[in-house]
Amino acid sequence: MRNASAPGTTVVAGELHRVRRGREKRFSAELASKPSRRPARGAVTLALAHVIQRAIDRDEIRDQAEAARKLGVTRARITQILDLTLLAPDLQERLLFSMSTRGSFPSPLDLLRQSLCRSWSAQREALRGAFD
Repeated sequence: MRNASAPGTTVVAGELHRVRRGREKRFSAELASKPSRRPARGAVTLALAHVIQRAIDRDEIRDQAEAARKLGVTRARITQILDLTLLAPDLQERLLFSMSTRGSFPSPLDLLRQSLCRSWSAQREALRGAFD
């Protein structure tokens, strides 16, 4: 057992909490007063879809295959991402402004994928309450 008065030793009174930032893992005695909020995963994915589509429209990227190579994902994943732009505009807006609390991901992406082939009114019905 280490002596608390030894050089380089820190004594912490209270509870320790595990903190992760990227790949770094450490412990901290401080606990955030409230959960941090950030854009929902679906919102980030939809924003990426619009960036990719805009780059293709402006001929900055030749096609979806080139976008997939540049981003290091499969062409199928690019198709899934770009399919989000087929959502009704009001649903896209609600998704873009939805927030997620750290640690919980109530992402409606699975519901979105199931409703893409439908009309906008059918999409609205299928996703009623998904963003609340």
